[in-house]
Formats: sequence, structure tokens, C-alpha cells
Amino acid sequence: MINSEEKFEVIAAACSGSEALTRIPELNPDLVTLDLEMPGLDGLETLRRIMHQFPRPVIVVSGTGEHDCQAAITALSLGAFEYVPKKLASTTLEIAHIREDLVSKLRMAAESMNPAPETPSRKPPVSSCAETRRFVAPADIVAIGASTGGPRALQEILSTLPANLTIPVLIVQHIPPGFIGPFAQRLGDACAIRVCEAVHLAPIEAAVAYLAPAGMHMTVQRLSHSKTCIWLDSEPSNHVHVPSIDIMMQSVAEVYGNRAMGVILSGMGRDGAEGMTAIHARGGMTVGQDQATSLVYSMPRTCAELGVLDRILPLPEIAGAVVEAAARGHAHCAAL
Repeated sequence: MINSEEKFEVIAAACSGSEALTRIPELNPDLVTLDLEMPGLDGLETLRRIMHQFPRPVIVVSGTGEHDCQAAITALSLGAFEYVPKKLASTTLEIAHIREDLVSKLRMAAESMNPAPETPSRKPPVSSCAETRRFVAPADIVAIGASTGGPRALQEILSTLPANLTIPVLIVQHIPPGFIGPFAQRLGDACAIRVCEAVHLAPIEAAVAYLAPAGMHMTVQRLSHSKTCIWLDSEPSNHVHVPSIDIMMQSVAEVYGNRAMGVILSGMGRDGAEGMTAIHARGGMTVGQDQATSLVYSMPRTCAELGVLDRILPLPEIAGAVVEAAARGHAHCAAL
């Protein structure tokens, strides 16, 4: 199926996870497809080691349906770029019907790759506090963008936020169709705030995290001075990622201005760069995950090199920065 696509070539196959870990650094493939059920070292542990030792897009091709959902979410949390279910029938091992899905996701992974995703930047290193802008207005909303490595980062951030958080959280996480609902439930079980898959025209409320559904862009619409709602739309459809972090963040910047906060997390590619730039330009606060705690640093690095990050923080400090930004206005008023 892969070789039949003109722009792809299979350069090697491995019969086990251990063999894959030996051959990947030798051959340096652009993309890897990976089953979860293999002899010896299983797929999840193989994936964990790939992303730790030589990260690159990994498409998991495994499972048969909904009962493998938790394993798929775990794979995505470990850094899998996409998940393609085999959908095997009980009477046949034929899987040619997944070709279109597999090839389209390989294309998406190829398009999302940084030309040198793990090559150190030639630009001067960015300090942990890239800007010295003074913020007085509180953040009324936080927009978070994540991709490869994002599920684990999101769980750590959201599980640390308090139940009385005074602002809403909007999230675009690049994830395959069918997994946002179970992923939201998994996050919600570990969080004090409510976590849900976003619904069209739903009111945006404090202490709720809204995850954009796969295949739909999520933006915000202002209903009145104090009320906003979620707006979902499949257009524009010409983006590499639908939902797009850029589209979500640009909308948040337009509606909330200097009372918006943007956070860019681990991910491959540059989705989010335009959105974080828009929030920064409107006077909102911008935070990027640091390289040491990012599974893949491409998305935060792009924003850092554009000079649009106010702070670059290790993952464990990001939730505190969100709470601090939300509370900033109250402290300022008390001081007055």
C-alpha cells in the first residue's frame, strides 16, 4: 500500500520492536509505521523508545476497533502522530481497504515535518524569559495548542488546574477522528475542572476545558460583552491540520485582545506559530513549553525563534502560569 504511492518508498521492514530500534538509527527513515502487537518488545514500549531516542512521525497501524481505543490513546500520549485501525473482519486478514486512510495520514505526517526536526537551531538560544512585557489585565481565556507529545503534556497541565479556575480553556490537540471523546473523558477523570469535547454554539464557561473535535475548526464568537460561545466549522478545509491551532488562536486574539493567553506545547511542525503571533501582537500573554520537557520541540521552537513568546517554561510550571495570569486582575484591583 505504501509503495504504491508515488511519493513514498518502504526502505526496510522490522519483524520486532527490538529490530526496529536497531534499524531506525541506521537507516534514518522519515516516517515509521508501527503495530502495537509484536513478539518480544511490544509496540507501546517500542514507541516510547523511538520518541525518546530518535523522535520522528510514527503512524500506529493496529487494533481492530473500539476495544483498542485505550491502547490507541496511550500510543498518542506517548507521541504517535496518528492511529490507523486495521478494521480486520473475522473471516479475512485483508486490510487493503485502509490504504486511503493510511496514505493520507502518511502525507499529513510528511507535510507536518520540520525539515530538520531535531537539529539544534543555529540561532542564539532563547532565554527562559524571552520578553519583559508587563501585564496588568488578567487573562480571560487560555488557548492551548498541542500535537505530538501533547496528550501527556495536557494531562499534566489540566490535572494541576484548580476546580475554581476563573477562566475557560480552549484546546486544539492534533488527534485522529474518534479519539477526542475518549481522550476528553480520560482527562476529565484526572482533573478538577470539567473537560469535554467542544459542541457547536456551546457557551464558554470558566473552569471548563473544551477540546476541538477532529475534522472541525474551533473558534469563538462573542454574544455580548460578557458572553462568548464555541463555533465549529469544517472550513477552511485546505489546512494540513483540521482543527488548526492557528485558526483557534487567531479567533481568540481577535475576540479577547490583551485578555487572551496562548500556550504552545510539544508538537511537530509549525501549527500555532501564526496564532501565537496574533495573541502576542494584541498584547496577550504567550507561553511556550521548553525543549527539555517537550517530546518534540518543533512547534514551541518556531514560536521562540519568531520572538513571540513572553515566557518559556518547563511543563510542570505551565499550570501555575495559567492560574497566575487568571488571578492577575484581582491582585491589581486589590492593590489599587
